[in-house]
Amino acid sequence: MPPKKPTPRSEAVSLRTAKGRSTSQQHWLRRQLNDPYVAAARTQGYRSRAAFKLIELDEKFHIIRPGARVIDLGAAPGGWTQVALQRGAARVIGLDLLAMDEIAGATLIQGDFTDPALPDQLATLLGGPADIVLSDMAPNTTGHTPTDHLRIMGLAELALDFAIGNLAAGGTFVAKLFQGGSEREMLSTLKTRFANVRHAKPPASRKESSELYVVASGFR
Repeated sequence: MPPKKPTPRSEAVSLRTAKGRSTSQQHWLRRQLNDPYVAAARTQGYRSRAAFKLIELDEKFHIIRPGARVIDLGAAPGGWTQVALQRGAARVIGLDLLAMDEIAGATLIQGDFTDPALPDQLATLLGGPADIVLSDMAPNTTGHTPTDHLRIMGLAELALDFAIGNLAAGGTFVAKLFQGGSEREMLSTLKTRFANVRHAKPPASRKESSELYVVASGFR
């Protein structure tokens, strides 16, 4: 059964009490209570609202093919892993520094994807190289935009290095970037190693966020 499209609330939900909460905590809670994607994730059984970002990207770019072997970097809490399985991937490995509750049909590994011993383990579990490498990773933000941009670009570049070393020919790489200028060098590398490089900001991505996603296919 396909996921239902989130619909905006007809009336804004207010906090019952702000007692003991900072202004930033109040803002976050108010945003969560009024976010249709948060509500839809809860009712449809997804572990995070981010699941809808991959759903929307897949509907636009047809990323996840039936029978695909998928590695999901920075997978916690597991929303993208859930979507990959739901959309027909045969084998999915979710990898994160944080522990995750089990997801039926997926292999979840708590560890560092930059560990040099990991690729051989992943290839054994997948039965070969990955067809798709996904990365929705983002660092803890500082509130200083240039610093946050450099941090997420650093993660995205590490994810790209991982993808180059672990993708099958013709494979696909999906990663979160932040707009800010320094992504141009990475996009140049992507265009050298992939036949098609596209980017998009899915509707589930909050309007105030500078994030966008790159979808690179046809690995060579």
